[in-house]
Amino acid sequence: MSQILELHKQAMDLAEAAFTAKLRGDLKQASQVSRQAFEKESQAAALIANQLDAEPTRSVLHRSAASLAIDCGEFRAAERLIAIALSGNPPQEIAQELKDLFIKINLRPYLERHGLTFDEEKLRNLIVDKHGT
Repeated sequence: MSQILELHKQAMDLAEAAFTAKLRGDLKQASQVSRQAFEKESQAAALIANQLDAEPTRSVLHRSAASLAIDCGEFRAAERLIAIALSGNPPQEIAQELKDLFIKINLRPYLERHGLTFDEEKLRNLIVDKHGT
C-alpha cells in the first residue's frame, strides 16, 4: 500500500504544480506536468485495480486518474479507468461521480453522432440554473 500512497502523493503534487503553471499562463508546462500526474495516478490505480475489497481507495484512485486523463485529452484511457472502477464495488457517491465523468467525455460525441450541436455555454447555464449557483 505504501507504493500506492507514494505514487498518489506524487500525482497530487504534480497536479497542483500543473494547476499553478496554468494560473501563471504557462500552458506548455501545465500540460507536461499534468501528463506526469496522470501517469503516476494511473500507476497507483493499476496497483490496486484487482483489490475489490479496497474501497473506497480503489475507486477514488481510478476516479482521480480518469479526471487527470481527461485533462490530458486521453479520453479512451479515462473510459477504461472509469469502467475498471465501476466494475468493482465503489461507494454510491463515487460511482455517481464516475458516471458523471463518463457523460462528460461522451455527451458531445453522442450528440454529434445524432446530428445535434453541442452548446457548452447552454449546458453550463442549465447546470447553474438547476443548482442556483
